This record gives sequence, structure tokens and C-alpha cells, in this order.
Amino acid sequence: MKHLFVMLALLGAIMFGTAAWADDKAPAETAVVTAPVAAPAADAAAAPATAPALVANKGDNAWVMISAALVILMSIPGLALFYGGLVRSKNMLSVLMQVFVTFSLISVLWVVYGYSVAFTEGGSFIGVLDKLFLKGVTVDSVVATFSKGVVISELAYVIFQGAFAAITCGLIVGAFAERAKFSAILIFMVIWFTLSYLPMAHMVWYWAGPDAYLDAAAGEAAGKTAGFLFQKGALDFAGGTVVHINAAVAGLIGAILIGKRVGYGRESMAPHSLTFTMIGASLLWFGWFGFNAGSALEASGGAALAMVNTWVATACAAMSWMLAEWMLKGKPSMLGAASGAVAGLVAITPAAGFVGVMGGIIIGLLAGVICLWGVNGLKSMLGADDSLDVFGVHGVGGILGSILTGIFCSPSLGGTGVYDYVANKVGDYDMTAQVISQLWGVGTVIVWSGVVSLVAYKLVDIFIGLRVPEEEEREGLDITSHGETAYHH
Repeated sequence: MKHLFVMLALLGAIMFGTAAWADDKAPAETAVVTAPVAAPAADAAAAPATAPALVANKGDNAWVMISAALVILMSIPGLALFYGGLVRSKNMLSVLMQVFVTFSLISVLWVVYGYSVAFTEGGSFIGVLDKLFLKGVTVDSVVATFSKGVVISELAYVIFQGAFAAITCGLIVGAFAERAKFSAILIFMVIWFTLSYLPMAHMVWYWAGPDAYLDAAAGEAAGKTAGFLFQKGALDFAGGTVVHINAAVAGLIGAILIGKRVGYGRESMAPHSLTFTMIGASLLWFGWFGFNAGSALEASGGAALAMVNTWVATACAAMSWMLAEWMLKGKPSMLGAASGAVAGLVAITPAAGFVGVMGGIIIGLLAGVICLWGVNGLKSMLGADDSLDVFGVHGVGGILGSILTGIFCSPSLGGTGVYDYVANKVGDYDMTAQVISQLWGVGTVIVWSGVVSLVAYKLVDIFIGLRVPEEEEREGLDITSHGETAYHH
């Protein structure tokens, strides 16, 4: 009961404090990006009429809203079933509960203050609190896409990005599955979401929008308002850094600090239902089309490119993981094919809309083999009990995909290049400079998430403890934490 009180007190303090702050703030702007304002005329009588307000494109709106629903499907039930099948039967419901409630918790926090902190103009690392509780966000509010003069409804963007935030936090629970306190997980998620996810989303994805780039001077001014990594030129189409590496580092730190499961290395901890895992992986693949192609923010050729890359890179990774495992162990496994598919999804995420189809194929093939090493060789080297291989798949795959984006984005290799909104054309591509920008993104998220995670886990451990008692762990978290069982037989 005291754990519940601690959690409610923390959430209450956040909501009460942010509400009080909102009362003191001026009304927020109703649009993230607006139409350019004409320069004042010398003769007021000859001044042109005010430029009409930009109106959201219905087709683009529909695509983003459908994509948001697909991303939600990835979390519940996709991720929940994928993870649930990988644990022992006595912990099945605990994992489903952790993913389901984490999704719900972060969804609420996103609307309360998360969207405002991540996607308003502030500093290079974080936004401001002008849009607490979505203040000023109306049915007429619009946000920029990646084309000049094209916008979508801000409310559609809110739920799309909120679904990203929720699944990112859900990914973390797989690293310390079967042994962490439920209350500790929820309090950790509040802290990590606030101090790691939101700043990373702002650093990578916040910018003024293409309509701000009228000329070189305006472009330079607009660039200075963007997030830190956006200014560095780091490319992340749909979350290689913000989502996958960010969550993977948090999961690895948690696995190390919480410690290994009782009996790890001595007792069988085989997945209890690869059927559920295969269904979960399939739902992840299906939903990932919204995750990646939806990140184009328009129903465009760019979205189609991201969709094709998500399809083919994933298939390549499933095949390369399966074949490599077949050669090493003598038999191809369902778990290997499903894990390979997820590895491919992760690796193509930062690159999906930037690389050509051949680049997507190569990224997928490499992801399957390298992530197989990540969950075997690297895991042994690290010595951590990362229960469901969050770092081996999402960390390694995210790092690989983020770096390869800098290579295969090159127009000479079939990529899209980087668009110059001042010149209104694709700019000259410097592969070395772009790879350096990608390394900035990878290095920043590893350090940022690592430090925030370490502090957050330590705080939670001091106040309520991170791990359940050994006897509860042996009995299973379904019964001891939730008073339920997944199966009655």
C-alpha cells in the first residue's frame, strides 16, 4: 500500500505543479508553424491581403491518425505478447501488466506535460511548458510536415508522437522482466520519461518547420531554435536514437543494477510460449508500418519508400538471423526468425525514409547477423541478465541503423540525400560529415540515457526498492504481485 501512495503522491505532485504553472502562462500559439508573413508595404493602402492560414490536408491527416493507431497496436497487444511469450508462464501476466500500464501511464503524462516539453520552442535540449494539458491545441491548430505549405492537424501529431513515447517506455521492461517491483517500474518510468525521453525527442526532432526557411538568414535563425542534435545534422527518421538506443541503454542499466534472476545460468528460463512471441512479432511488424511510414507525416512517395524499406529490411533480417543461427546451431528456430525480424525493424527505423531499397536490404541483412551476436557474444561479454535481450536487439540494432543511415542516405547509393529548404532542392552530400553527425546522435543518447537511468534507478531503490523478495520471485510475479495467473490447468 505504501508503494501505491508513493506513486500517487509523485503523479499528483507533477499534475498539481504543472496545472499551477499553466495558470501563470500566456495562451499558447495555436500552430507550431504558420504561413510566412508578408513584409509591410510602404503604402498601407497598397498592402496585400493577409496570407491565408494553412489548412491541414485531409489525406495526410488520415494517414497520420491511422499510423498512430498502428503504433498503439505495436504496444498493446504486439509488444506485450512478444515479451509475454518469452518469459516463464508464472510471469506472463506480470509482463502484460507492465507493458499495458506503462502505456497508459505515459499516455496520460504525454498529454499533461510531455508534448509541451518535447515539441515547443525552448532551448536546444528541452522545450517549454506553454502547452500543458494541451493548452491552446485546438481542432484548428496545425503543425508542419516536411513540405513547404503542407500541414497536418496538431491533435493528430499529438497522438502520433504520444504513441512513440509510450512504446519506448514499454520496451525497457523486457530487460529486467521477472524480478522487478511493479511500483518501482512505474515510478522509474515517470522519472525516465521526463528526464530522458522528452529531452531526446526535443533534441532530435524539434525544428521550426520548412516554411521558416525563406532565405539564408531566415534559415540560419530558424536553425538556432531547433533541438541540439537537429542542429548537429543527425538524421533519425523514426526513432533509432530517440526510441531504441534510448530505451536499450535504460534497460541495460536496469538489468545490471537489479541483478540477475534467481537461478540464472543454472535453471531453465526458456520462453513459455513461442506461439505468443510469434504473434507479437507479427503485430509489431504490421504496426511498424505506421511507426516508420507514418513518420513521413504525409501520404507521399516518401512514406511509400519508408513502408517498402520497413517491409524488405525486416524480411532480410529475419532470413539472415535464421540462416546464421542454422549454420551455428544446426537448426533454424522460430525464436531466431522472430528476433531477426524485430532486429530488422529496429535497424531500419532511423533510415526508413532516407535510404533506397538496396540500402534497406543491406541494413536488414547486417542487422540480423550483428544482432544475433548482440544477444549472444555481446551479452556474455557484458555479463548482465538482460532478460529479453533489449540491448542486444534494440541497442545494437539502433546503433547499427543510425550509423548506416549516414552512409546509405547518400544519393550516390540510392538514398534521398538531405533536403536544403533554402535552395528548395537536395543539397550536396558529404558522407563523412553525415556519419560524424550520426555518431553525435548515438553518443549523446548513450550518455544521456545512461546518466538519467542510473540516477533514476538509484532514487527508486533508495525509497522503495527495485526488486521483489527472492521467495516472491521464485513463486512468480503473477501471483505475488497481481494475485492472478495466466493459465488454469
